Amino acid sequence: MKKRLILGLVLVSMTFSVACGKTKNNEDNTNTTAKESIEENNKEDTSSDTTNSQEKDDSKSSELLQFSEIKQGEEIAILKTNYGDIKIRFFKDKAPKAVENFIKHSKDGYYNGLTFHRVIKDFMIQGGDPNGTGTGGESIYGEPFEDEISLSDLRHFNGALSMANSGPNTNGSQFFIVQNSAIDKSNKEELEYFAKHQDEEQNGIKIKDVFPLSVCEKYIEVGGTPWLDGRHTVFGQVYEGMDIVNKIADVEVGENDKPVEDVIIESISIEEYK
Repeated sequence: MKKRLILGLVLVSMTFSVACGKTKNNEDNTNTTAKESIEENNKEDTSSDTTNSQEKDDSKSSELLQFSEIKQGEEIAILKTNYGDIKIRFFKDKAPKAVENFIKHSKDGYYNGLTFHRVIKDFMIQGGDPNGTGTGGESIYGEPFEDEISLSDLRHFNGALSMANSGPNTNGSQFFIVQNSAIDKSNKEELEYFAKHQDEEQNGIKIKDVFPLSVCEKYIEVGGTPWLDGRHTVFGQVYEGMDIVNKIADVEVGENDKPVEDVIIESISIEEYK
């Protein structure tokens, strides 16, 4: 049986994180390597296993934290861009330092006037760098801060807000929003395999302990970038304004995936959900 690549990536990333953010080369390598490797891996096995023979647990899927009901008084961010507003909720209990970092930077106006400097359609939009190149930015703590990975609660579903980095524990100011509404064929086949073979082990770890049924089903339902799980700190989720994220993802880009015309973060206000 062939090696299941997404699962392998997540297992490896528990001890060694691969970049998605701070430098151009690291960013490009993350995107290209993950996608090309998954495609190559799936050439070996074109069969498509489904979850039809396995009892579904819809209640579990609906309880995923990122898609739980937003409560009145919950702290949210309204990210105003020259394309429209994106509204985001936070998960302070799971990623306290990342949330505090984003909120304080937002209140201090750190992000005002910065751009989404890297845009890749059907992958993500990335911003938060004062240099506008993917090479700058710093945290509110005066130094890079540690990853806050919570695989049991937070994943890179479509609309997830996550920290960009250049390796393990190198979080600064840069962040990205996942923009991928449909899992491609190779990823879908792999997730369907995971859903059907929950008790199968790799490196002594059962699939269900890394990709439980509810997570597999949700990725297939809403899309996302499962190969980034375990590599980056998810700390928020877009709950309104994905149409704006999609518009930004559609812009024309040039060298280094930089938009030809600036996509500007005009301001980020922190408010209570009403």
